[in-house]
Amino acid sequence: MKEKAKQNISGFAFALPWIIGFLCFSAYPIITSMYYSFTEFNMFQSPEFVGLSNYRTLFGEEKFWKSLYNTLYMTVLGTPLNLIFGLFMANLLNKKLKGMSIYRTIFYMPTIVPAVASSLLWIWILNPTQGLLNNMLKTIGLPALNWLGDPNVTKPALLLMGLWGTGGIMLIFLAALQDVPRSLYEAAEIDGANAVRRFFSITLPGISPVILFQLIMSVINNFQYFTQAYLMTNANSSGGFNPASGGPENSLLFYALYLYQNAFSFFKMGKASAMAWILFLIVAAVTFIIFKTQRKWVSYDE
Repeated sequence: MKEKAKQNISGFAFALPWIIGFLCFSAYPIITSMYYSFTEFNMFQSPEFVGLSNYRTLFGEEKFWKSLYNTLYMTVLGTPLNLIFGLFMANLLNKKLKGMSIYRTIFYMPTIVPAVASSLLWIWILNPTQGLLNNMLKTIGLPALNWLGDPNVTKPALLLMGLWGTGGIMLIFLAALQDVPRSLYEAAEIDGANAVRRFFSITLPGISPVILFQLIMSVINNFQYFTQAYLMTNANSSGGFNPASGGPENSLLFYALYLYQNAFSFFKMGKASAMAWILFLIVAAVTFIIFKTQRKWVSYDE
């Protein structure tokens, strides 16, 4: 018993730095933000308890619902688009061809580019007058679009930009594809199954646990969509850098961006904390639904 107690104490001592860090930098801010969500607080004066006032104010704001709509747009459309494109690229790169490692490196490289750098690059690509994308459209006889100035195409532009960073998704799918037993494909070929049938009957069930993981991570990331929107909303600001901009007609005002504005542009920390908890509940509910439904489409090897 003494030896076991010593081992427990030693283990606790090694874990103590992490425990202290978690309590100070994670648990305490989480608990504090819950309290702040029921207060009026601007960092320059003591918090004043206002009950559910922040939540009632948010639910009555047009910008709150606009930011939630924009975020749901990006999540509902961006998540399957990125997963399908990542799986498509992984399937292409899963072939046994000469020089395939070079192709895999090329397709993965955009993922290691920092989000700020890639966003600045795409600001140039989407430029309405000198941008590469509009020049390509003009070459094939299609009209140029004001990608960052027209509220009807700003979010599709971000969806297009999102495909640039699907290398991480592609890499995980590629590893999953290589783990599917080749014997299953050989047996299916003998039975006369074509490529489409093999993909839906063998490949998708075989990598379904990985699809579940990618789906949950993509949903969480899209609900926190911030960096690209923060930079893109200021790309067209006529008055210079404007951290409180939401793009043309607030078409790029995503939830995390509006939360940031309330916290660090308007200094409404209580309201921002309420937004954070609303987002937490939404993400938790969506994740719970995904886990509940995964029994119907995720198959695990017994």
